[in-house]
Amino acid sequence: MKFLIVDTHPIVREGLKHLLKTEFPSCEIIETGKFSDLVNYAESVNLAAIILDINTPRRNGIETIKQVRSNGSTVPMLVISSFAEELYAMRTLKAGANGFISKETPCKELLYAIHKILAKGKYISTFLIEKLTDSIDENPIKHTCNLLSDRELQVLQLIGSGKTSGEIASEMTLSSSTISTYRTRILQKLQLNNNAELIRYAIDNNIIKN
Repeated sequence: MKFLIVDTHPIVREGLKHLLKTEFPSCEIIETGKFSDLVNYAESVNLAAIILDINTPRRNGIETIKQVRSNGSTVPMLVISSFAEELYAMRTLKAGANGFISKETPCKELLYAIHKILAKGKYISTFLIEKLTDSIDENPIKHTCNLLSDRELQVLQLIGSGKTSGEIASEMTLSSSTISTYRTRILQKLQLNNNAELIRYAIDNNIIKN
């Protein structure tokens, strides 16, 4: 049984490796901090599951999940992230992930999620189920960030992190004019006026960590 761990932080990878080795003593573990490696391993290595963070520099995790699935891979993928679950979980599931779990979740629940995806199931946390249930009776206008595409949400996250248009363009491998277009669309959809308001919105809605 082989697992692939994708996370930019070595200490996180070490923690996940220890957890997996304790639960599956005979397993093999591959680790990397690059999404490009994820795509290559998903195509060339017989993996039992991939555990990944979607916040990795130079490439968007949601887009990478879509690419893996479009390439024909059916390997189970569990996203483990510090991003707000109510904003990113459904996006990752729609992209092709088999589950989303917060990095603040206890290890026991994380192991449950891993066993769930290994059994070809979907992992959805109790928190997300409650959020989805609550949202049925709420005014959809409250959930304005759901109006944004995955790329627009990524641009908003990077703006909220204080990055310039040039830095965002470089990180996303896009032109500055394309980033400007995304920014304009985001402002229009969220009915905001400038970067200061975008940053405030990102913080208030847990799109970035304050």
